[in-house]
Amino acid sequence: MRIGVVSDTHNNMPNVRKIVSLFNQLDLQKVVHTGDITQAKTLEVFSHLKVPLHGVYGNNDLERDSLEAAVAKYGFQFTDPPLSIQWHGRELKVVHDPRDLEDLDLSSCDLALHGHTHLRTLLRRENSLVFNPGECAGMIEGYNAIGVVDLVDLEVELIHF
Repeated sequence: MRIGVVSDTHNNMPNVRKIVSLFNQLDLQKVVHTGDITQAKTLEVFSHLKVPLHGVYGNNDLERDSLEAAVAKYGFQFTDPPLSIQWHGRELKVVHDPRDLEDLDLSSCDLALHGHTHLRTLLRRENSLVFNPGECAGMIEGYNAIGVVDLVDLEVELIHF
């Protein structure tokens, strides 16, 4: 099972359209957004994904009423962090701010996803792989990337755009 990972899109609509196009070209089963969507119009673009979208809200997701309405309209699954998911025999934790991982018991977690920093993170913490694909909003030119994680072997692929 392969999942797409995206973070901190911050309403950069051209980038979001590109991200959706890239994900739709890949053999994925789900996509996870680790927060900072910012506005509901971004979720309308994500509604064109060919696979389900799951995620958490970030510190810049202040327009909660409109975001929650869009989540409901498009059948997405979003929550305040942490989000705990079990997919393909793997335990996943999703937060926005990586500091929130410090308060979580990751001993049974296989994959921890976060955003917030706009910097790529790929490291081991306890028994978990911790991953953030990094910049997606175009704030750091030349660093836009999304990620793909294979839940069978926890291999990570970065796709720069």
